Amino acid sequence: MRVLLAGESWVSAVTDYKGYDAFPHAQVEIGCAELLAALAEAGHHVTHLRSHDVAEQFPSTLAELDAYDVVILSDIGSNSLLLPPVVFAQGRPAPNRLKLLAEWVRRGGGLAMAGGYLSFQGFQGRANYHRTAVEDVLPVRISPYDDRVETPEGIGGTRTAAEHPVTAGLERDWPILLGYQRLEAREDATVLATIEDAPLLLVRTVGRGRTLAFASDISPHWAPREFMDWDGYGRLFDQAVRWLAGEDAEPTSLAKAGAGR
Repeated sequence: MRVLLAGESWVSAVTDYKGYDAFPHAQVEIGCAELLAALAEAGHHVTHLRSHDVAEQFPSTLAELDAYDVVILSDIGSNSLLLPPVVFAQGRPAPNRLKLLAEWVRRGGGLAMAGGYLSFQGFQGRANYHRTAVEDVLPVRISPYDDRVETPEGIGGTRTAAEHPVTAGLERDWPILLGYQRLEAREDATVLATIEDAPLLLVRTVGRGRTLAFASDISPHWAPREFMDWDGYGRLFDQAVRWLAGEDAEPTSLAKAGAGR
């Protein structure tokens, strides 16, 4: 499958003070290395659009979106999609890429959002997907407020009884997560996993397309080593991508092998 993963990177700027002297330095951090490797191993072709490139390079037409089967938004706020440089710096109109994504889904695209400080509503509400066209097509309703739930003690997810290709072959009890977004399931969504008393993984069919919400992170800090080293990690996201792309067949031999370990 052809996957566009937008987000899951950041620029860290640090100044080290050593007596009278200060040494500023900056570097790009990538949070999705494990997911990129897992999807590549499962045979998917993934384009990673780093967060600082999203505003300028994220698709701005349906034709550009049609180059992909699945789009994943992970830890990237709505402003980065709404404010390309032509709008923010030059004051000129441009396509509303949140509305464009929603239309693309209804025409048959597959859209997923994973949790994080700049997902759903996010830290201090800064992700700000509440009452947007993207929220309209996701399987969840998003709070207008900061929706994070921090669980530093580690809380495991639980697969529901729903039979679905995304969670096929996964055990009932999942490894710990260190936080999640508190989301409300839509009436026509299917809840595939929960955490505490909240939905963790949900799917929905919208028009000819499909959407998925994963309320926690695909990388630290909310996704600790226990979750990313889990045999089900690669299988879960491989099967999620295949279902979002419209494939309901049996998982790959790689995924089957992973489930049996």
